[in-house]
Amino acid sequence: MSVYTRFGDKGNTSLFGGMTVSKTDPRIETCGNLDELNSSLGVVVARIKDKKIKEELLKIQKDIFEIGAIIARPSLKKEEKKYFLERVKEFEKIIDNLTKKLPELENFILPGGGETGSLLHLSRTIARRAERRIVGLSEHDVVNEEILVYINRLSDLLFTFARYINFKEKKKENIWSR
Repeated sequence: MSVYTRFGDKGNTSLFGGMTVSKTDPRIETCGNLDELNSSLGVVVARIKDKKIKEELLKIQKDIFEIGAIIARPSLKKEEKKYFLERVKEFEKIIDNLTKKLPELENFILPGGGETGSLLHLSRTIARRAERRIVGLSEHDVVNEEILVYINRLSDLLFTFARYINFKEKKKENIWSR
């Protein structure tokens, strides 16, 4: 199987089901942001030493791939995926458990710290952009609401992971001030 098809050489691509759309279509833009998020998480997975977080990030990568597949199916009207709400509950439990181990957050912090913590912050910002694209898509088309909740909570989880990894690696959090 060839990697290239030449189909997209004129700025079009296909959604699942065969519908041809511009590469600027909101669904394609959303899928591209999800792909970027997934790729950024792949960089974190390649570098992270914490096995539990690494395992969770690998699960998240699979989730994001599934979300991209759902977004790329325009014929899908409202798929019931209780899986995503269950994952949100898991995220909240992880966030709560890790937050108990961290110094209380009293100020805004600048993204950064060590390499892995910084990469997690970068992935968090990409997740926020993907969330904005999903919201934009939902204003014109049906999008499973559970996906939006999942992506919103994912960015919270990535923030917590970044803080936790920086804490474990004894990397200072830089406080934002005017």
